[in-house]
Amino acid sequence: MRFLLPGVIAMTVIVVTSNILVQYPLGAFLTWGALTYPFSFLVTEIANRLDGPAAARKIVFAGFFTGIICSFIGTQIMGEFGPLVSFRVALGSGLAFLCAQLLDIAVFNRFRNGLWWKAPLISPVISSTLDTAVFFTVAFSAALTFLEPGNDVSWATAPSPLLGIGPEAPFWVSLALGDWMVKLLLAVFALMPFRLAVRKLAARVA
Repeated sequence: MRFLLPGVIAMTVIVVTSNILVQYPLGAFLTWGALTYPFSFLVTEIANRLDGPAAARKIVFAGFFTGIICSFIGTQIMGEFGPLVSFRVALGSGLAFLCAQLLDIAVFNRFRNGLWWKAPLISPVISSTLDTAVFFTVAFSAALTFLEPGNDVSWATAPSPLLGIGPEAPFWVSLALGDWMVKLLLAVFALMPFRLAVRKLAARVA
């Protein structure tokens, strides 16, 4: 498996980096982690193209367990308003990562024999949508406050103009929409790195 070890290392670096950068805001609706996390899908897709879905799943599980460790550490670090990572955020992050990455592998595999750009474009668009929906709903939706009654998410559920300009919606919906839009843009941007990486790694083995 030509990409398994590099893929595990890359995924681990991305997950750790994203868990750190998510603590730093980027404007009103994003964090710096929003710019690094989507590249986890690129790693999965390169592995899927070069070594198949089984290898890609191993890399995903490595990233998942890395994320669990990061979330546990975050729950032990106290910030201004409590632990840096609440139970709901940790749960949403883990569920979103695992479900979305496994979906990415399945969708990529469905389109792998088509035009070269279809699989690495369609799979992250679909899986990123699931990732965003699962994480922000589990972490911040008022409907799921029973998951962690002691966690005050009133700041996230308070109504505010959508992305600062649209109709009123819970603030977390603006966070989710901003995050999703970045993921879509990076899915398009990642097509060229995907193409170059696959060509280079495939030629190295040939």
